[in-house]
Amino acid sequence: MNEKLNSSQKYPTVNRKYKDRLFRLVFSKKEDLLSLYNAVNGTSYTDPSDLEVTTLENALYLSMKNDLGFLVSVVLNLYEHQSTYNPNMPMRALLYFPKMYEKYIAEHEINIYSSSPKKFPFPQHIVFYNGTKDEPDRTLLKLSDLFEKPPSEMEPCLECTSTMLNINYGHNRELMEKCKRLKDYAVFVDTVRRKLDSGDILEHAVSQAVDECISNNVLTDILTAQKAEVIQVVLETFDQEKYEKAMKQEGYEAGYNNGFEEGLRQLISTLIDVQKKYNIPEKEIIDEIMEKFNLSEDEVRERLKVFR
Repeated sequence: MNEKLNSSQKYPTVNRKYKDRLFRLVFSKKEDLLSLYNAVNGTSYTDPSDLEVTTLENALYLSMKNDLGFLVSVVLNLYEHQSTYNPNMPMRALLYFPKMYEKYIAEHEINIYSSSPKKFPFPQHIVFYNGTKDEPDRTLLKLSDLFEKPPSEMEPCLECTSTMLNINYGHNRELMEKCKRLKDYAVFVDTVRRKLDSGDILEHAVSQAVDECISNNVLTDILTAQKAEVIQVVLETFDQEKYEKAMKQEGYEAGYNNGFEEGLRQLISTLIDVQKKYNIPEKEIIDEIMEKFNLSEDEVRERLKVFR
């Protein structure tokens, strides 16, 4: 059945408060996450009990919805999925890792005020990227590249590195062959995008991609058992991509480069239009402006009031 669905056919409603993304859902089982860890690090762990999940839920500082925190042997891992390129990932990791270490120290009753040195797990931050912008298979992002340049020769007392791996279908082939689950995820996302590129509507493209992947033995377990949930997650994810793309197309990047006040004015105008189109919560609009222009929430609300 290839004919497109009409608008009266119902699909799960997009919910922006839905916390998990498909990547986290796909790797929710310890055995699958361990397989991914082995593929990334060239290890051969086979017992899922070797992996201890340390993911922090409801982190206060960040709206990091795709986190997978876990401990394997002496390595403390933070795995994140990103559908847009973000050079600020090392700073996010810097803010997130202390929370995981704080939890680890408390659980193991480590006295960090002792005069003797203590041992702590080795940190590793991996970012799995599958956005539409072309990126290399592997990119190293460094926190020090984000620092302002000091007036004299000084070395930063902080460093944090994030390894970004491009997991779009066709990239990192060796990694994909080592972890079928990751390859299946890439194939599924690629299938959805191909159907969208052919002119299919989003809801129908996702539903058809699910059926096609099931028939091709791609993510069969999760797509069969949790079909409605997967469709819900993918609709939300692609709706967010559409929102971000709309902001760029409607000139916020150009406006930002035209000077602070002019950029701010254009950004507010763009975001208000996008908010109406995609029913974006006002808090997300405020957070976006706060991040781009380093303003307080009160300052942003005051400007929105004046603009409106």
